[in-house]
Amino acid sequence: MEPDVLVVGEALVDVVHAGDGSVSERAGGSAANVAVALARLGRPVRFATAFAEDEYGAVLADHLSAAGVDLASDPHVVGRTSSAVATIGSDGAASYEFDVDWQLGEVPVQPAPMAVHVCSLGAVLAPGAADVRALVDRVRGTATITYDVNARPSITGTGADVVATVEALVALSDVVKVSDEDLETLWPDLPVDDAARRLAGLGPRAVVVTRGGEGASWVEADRRVDVASRPVTVADTIGAGDTFAAALVDGLWTHGLLGGRLPVLTDVVVGDLLAHAARAAAVTVSRPGADPPYRAEL
Repeated sequence: MEPDVLVVGEALVDVVHAGDGSVSERAGGSAANVAVALARLGRPVRFATAFAEDEYGAVLADHLSAAGVDLASDPHVVGRTSSAVATIGSDGAASYEFDVDWQLGEVPVQPAPMAVHVCSLGAVLAPGAADVRALVDRVRGTATITYDVNARPSITGTGADVVATVEALVALSDVVKVSDEDLETLWPDLPVDDAARRLAGLGPRAVVVTRGGEGASWVEADRRVDVASRPVTVADTIGAGDTFAAALVDGLWTHGLLGGRLPVLTDVVVGDLLAHAARAAAVTVSRPGADPPYRAEL
């Protein structure tokens, strides 16, 4: 089997209420979006998730199969498929209300993946979060660990327990992606830059902070590299951060950096990684829904 990336986390159906009053149903979920985005970039992907044998579950199964995403394990470990009501504002930004049941079945880790990506609800929502942490512990010796915080306070809350769970996973990760809004939500008493440096001090090689239209930053304890965002007309922001995370993993693969701990990277390599991720995210926000680009579009 060729080398691949194992993505772990939630899959759900977005019920999208658009600004024009229309309603549509789309396969989504942060981790599912990352898996699909990586597959569209031509990377082999295994996806460990959970959904039921119901109508929404069939939507997810068809969506993942069509994208070329392989399921890493039996997803049918929950009684209902999760969903989220997404409301698109006049600025294209999405707000969410969730109905999520998150568990994780036994996930085979052989052959060993080059990287494991975890994110969002799957990383912090019980009972599945404990299994995600255990899985990361099992594979960390040989796989690069990437983690997208992607906070969803409406379902997880923002208290000390959530922050402790996030920080424990940050400490096991090589690259952590977090938005400025995530940092403001989970560490409200710290300026964004200070919160990013706090996370960088927990053990990862770097913390990548996305700032919407203000670009993105690669933050280490003693270094910061910034890239500007790409001008784009925003259709909506669903899946933009997930595409950024997927393209970041893709860029690490391109540079031959997956398969264990990351070395110190040059400013040139870091700039290339961030620019690649920003290009991919710009394509996603330019069209409705979590619709990540294929490699030929970048």
